[in-house]
Amino acid sequence: MENAIITIILILIVGMAVYGTVHRIKYGSSCCGSHGAVDKRIKVKDRNEKHYPYIYVLRVDGMHCGNCAMRIENAFNSTEGRWAKVDLGKKTVMLISKQRETEDAVRSIVSSVGYTLLSYKALN
Repeated sequence: MENAIITIILILIVGMAVYGTVHRIKYGSSCCGSHGAVDKRIKVKDRNEKHYPYIYVLRVDGMHCGNCAMRIENAFNSTEGRWAKVDLGKKTVMLISKQRETEDAVRSIVSSVGYTLLSYKALN
């Protein structure tokens, strides 16, 4: 009787481990609470950096993983004329743009995806 209970418990533990592993493989695992399907990366069509004369360095609070970085990049890259690259180690975003960006517009984009803009610096 005891062996049957132990066997059932072990089967349940293994089943839960397999389910968790399959779920992480299928949906990714992230620190930001998103356990649904992983967002697709939005790629910039114009990848010639010479076409982007305006450069901004943004410090963003709340980015902890690659999913966070992709969410921020997608928010900017979804608009023609912007190209964002995240450096998770420094918690910064380098935004290059074809037009001037205001701090309010940048703050709005960052907050729309759930993060906080800590600083905004135009390099030119």
